[in-house]
Amino acid sequence: MLPFLRCVPRALGSAVAGLRAAAPSPPLRPLLQPTPRQCARPFGLLSVRAGSARRPGLLRTRRPCSCGCGALHTEGDKAFVEFLNDEIKEEKKLQKHKSLPKMSGGWELEVKGTEAKLVRNVAGEKITVTFNTNNSIPPTFDGEEEASQGQKADEQEPELTSTPNFVVEVTKSDGKRALVLDCHYPEDEVGHEDDEESDIFSIREVSFQSPGEPEWNDTKYTLNTDSLDWALYDHLMDFLADRGVDNTFADELVELSTALEHQEYITFLEDLKGFVKSQ
Repeated sequence: MLPFLRCVPRALGSAVAGLRAAAPSPPLRPLLQPTPRQCARPFGLLSVRAGSARRPGLLRTRRPCSCGCGALHTEGDKAFVEFLNDEIKEEKKLQKHKSLPKMSGGWELEVKGTEAKLVRNVAGEKITVTFNTNNSIPPTFDGEEEASQGQKADEQEPELTSTPNFVVEVTKSDGKRALVLDCHYPEDEVGHEDDEESDIFSIREVSFQSPGEPEWNDTKYTLNTDSLDWALYDHLMDFLADRGVDNTFADELVELSTALEHQEYITFLEDLKGFVKSQ
């Protein structure tokens, strides 16, 4: 009986092998290939750039005009110059000071481009205040102030005010070293100059530097006022006030810096117009 049972698996295996040989085997390669699908991003859209519909000739080569000057003239340049002409006229109308306002307290003003220097001598000490009008206008945010109904459009625009960082350098008569105080106008204090108890400017850093050095030497110890004792900070503010750097000075500095910045802006517009218009 056992020999007969042993032969049964062999017979079944031979039958199965015969069936596999008779049936054709399906090709394996199509099973490994992914199912084809439509492209989610048409290739025609890949070459479309923003603004191409508005300016179809942007990539076309511009040629010099036919006047024989050899320069490049486009309709866009012409419209640009006309816009700058109107802008310059409007800015000159808004210009409050035809000449720079004076600083009280006997300060002498030196201007070189966007950098200005105020110098004053008091009892053998030389006080120098340096500031730059570049990036001195705080950014304005849309919706910060809602205009009342019926207010004109030009009245809704806030007046731009230049509040630059400024550096005070105090040098004794021996001229060996200078006490340098880096000051700025905190945003939450600008516009609150009517409050006599509040200072409209703050001291940010204090350090001893070499007199007349144009750059701040980072190897010298610098005192940051963020973690400074208030009594020491008040003495530093009084030290500046005794030398003419107080709220009155800070107010006048804002007015001077605003006039300088506006003057430079108009000059920039005129230079830009001349550059675009030049042949």
